[in-house]
Amino acid sequence: MSALSDPAEHLALALTQGGMQRMTARVLAALLFTEQDTLTAGEIAESLTISSGSVSTALKALVSVGLIEKVPAPGSRREHFRFREGAWATLMSEQNQLVKVMREAAEQGIAVTGRDSAAGRRLAEMRDFYDYLWRELPALIDHWKAHR
Repeated sequence: MSALSDPAEHLALALTQGGMQRMTARVLAALLFTEQDTLTAGEIAESLTISSGSVSTALKALVSVGLIEKVPAPGSRREHFRFREGAWATLMSEQNQLVKVMREAAEQGIAVTGRDSAAGRRLAEMRDFYDYLWRELPALIDHWKAHR
């Protein structure tokens, strides 16, 4: 495996601009763009020329959000990782909790600022947006899975 291709680096940059840590984004791109079924942390570190500590931190973050998974590799004592099947839908499903938290934060803000204040109106729009996502996101994910 060699250094990331330009499209992989471009994806990593886009993920970074979207808020993902840089090394986490590069590790994710490496796992997305590899032709191998799985990669070890050492293979990732070598291909990206980054420290094993950076890879370890990135892998933990990606496993915790459900984008990648550890997989058994018969005959190997090293942990192997791969991009999870259905990972994007899983990630968006997990985002439902974030949607709920954001909606509740808006509602709490409205209670403090008052519904008729400028802040209250902005917070009401935020609450309404997250209400909409809360209602629509599960059905959208189900629809995507059904048509896949």
